[in-house]
Amino acid sequence: MTTTARDGQTPQVTFATLYDTLRGRLPELAVDLDTWTRRMMRWHFSPATGSPFWVARLPRLGFDPLKDVDCFAALELFGLFDKGELRAASALDLRPRGYHDRPFRVFETGGTTGAPCRIVNVTRLAYDVEVYRTVLEARGVAGGDVLAMTPSGPHAYGHFVEGLADSWRGAVFAIDFDPRWVKASLRAGGEADAYTSHLVEQTLTLLTAERPALLFTTSRLLLELAMRLPRPLHTYGIRAVCTGGTTCSAAEAAFLRQEHLDGVQWIDTYGNTLAGHALQADAVPGAPRLPEGTGHSYHLPPPFAVLQVVDPQDPWREVAEGERGRVRVTTLLEDLFLPNLLERDSAIRTGPHPWFPWDGVAAVRPFRDGLAGTEEAVEGVY
Repeated sequence: MTTTARDGQTPQVTFATLYDTLRGRLPELAVDLDTWTRRMMRWHFSPATGSPFWVARLPRLGFDPLKDVDCFAALELFGLFDKGELRAASALDLRPRGYHDRPFRVFETGGTTGAPCRIVNVTRLAYDVEVYRTVLEARGVAGGDVLAMTPSGPHAYGHFVEGLADSWRGAVFAIDFDPRWVKASLRAGGEADAYTSHLVEQTLTLLTAERPALLFTTSRLLLELAMRLPRPLHTYGIRAVCTGGTTCSAAEAAFLRQEHLDGVQWIDTYGNTLAGHALQADAVPGAPRLPEGTGHSYHLPPPFAVLQVVDPQDPWREVAEGERGRVRVTTLLEDLFLPNLLERDSAIRTGPHPWFPWDGVAAVRPFRDGLAGTEEAVEGVY
C-alpha cells in the first residue's frame, strides 16, 4: 500500500494501483455499499448520533429506516428528495449529534437552480481532499502552489482547494469571486461580461506574479482566461488545470486543448456541493469511443455517494449503458444524507472504468424538460 506523502517525498501512485491506494488511504471506500447504507441508517436515525433534521422526520416517514432499509436499493422508500426541505432547514439542524464535539463549517451551494442550500461539513471535505490528491499523484502533478480562480466565501470549492494545498503545504493564491452576482445578473436579463473580466484580471495578475503550479477554475472561466492570455499557459509555470462547476461543449474542449493547453494537463470533475466530486476517467486506448464524441467519463466514489442515470419519465428506472437520462444522486456521508435527489443535469450512463470500477456518466449537460414552473439552471461562470 502506498501511503500519503506528508514529508515531501513523492509517492509512486499509478493508475494501475489507484483504486487500491484509495482504499488504503480511506478504508471506508472498501466497505460494501449495502453494509455502508445500513451503517448510515443507524447513524442518521439514532437520536444519539443523527441530525435533528432527520431524526425529526422519523415518525412521519411511514417506515423504519433501521429495520426496513437493509440495502442500498431500499433507499427508494424515501422517495425523491425535495431540495426545498434543505433550503428551509436551519444549518445547525443538519449537524449530526454524533459530531457535537467536532469542528464544523457551513457551506452554501451556488444557487444554480434558485435559492442556495446550506450544508454542514465535518468529514466530507477531508474525504474529498484525500481522493483528489491521490488522483493528482497518479497523474504526476500533486504539489506546488495553487491559483484558485474559484468561488470564495461560503462556497465549498474554495475551501476544498485550500485543504488540498494544505495537504502538501502549498500556498493558495485566491481571487475574489461571488458566483451569485453573475447568476442574478443573468436572471435579470443582464450580461456576465463585466464580472468575468473582473475575475480574469485578478487571475492574470497572480499568474504573472506568483507562477503557481496548479490552476483551479471552471470550464467557462478557463475559456475566458485563455482568450486573454498573451502567451501559453505553461509559460506561467502551470502544470495542470483542474476544472469543475460548469459544462463545456466538445468543440470548446477541443479548442482549449489544441490552442491553449499545450504542455498542461487538464483534469475535469463533475459534481457540486451536495453530490461531491465525480472524478475524470480518461478514454481507454482501443476501447469504443464514448457516445456523443466525448473523450472521458466521470465516476463518483461509492459508498460516499452514488450517481445513477434514470429515465426522466420514471426516475426509478435506470437507463441502459450508452443511453441518456437524468442524473439522480444519493449522498451517504456521516455529515450529509440526501437520498434520491434528481439533479439539474442529464448525462449518458457509462459502465465501470479500469481506474474506477463503478458506473459513471459522460456528456453531461443541463437537463431541460420543457415543463413550466420547473427550476431553470443558470450556470453563469460557476
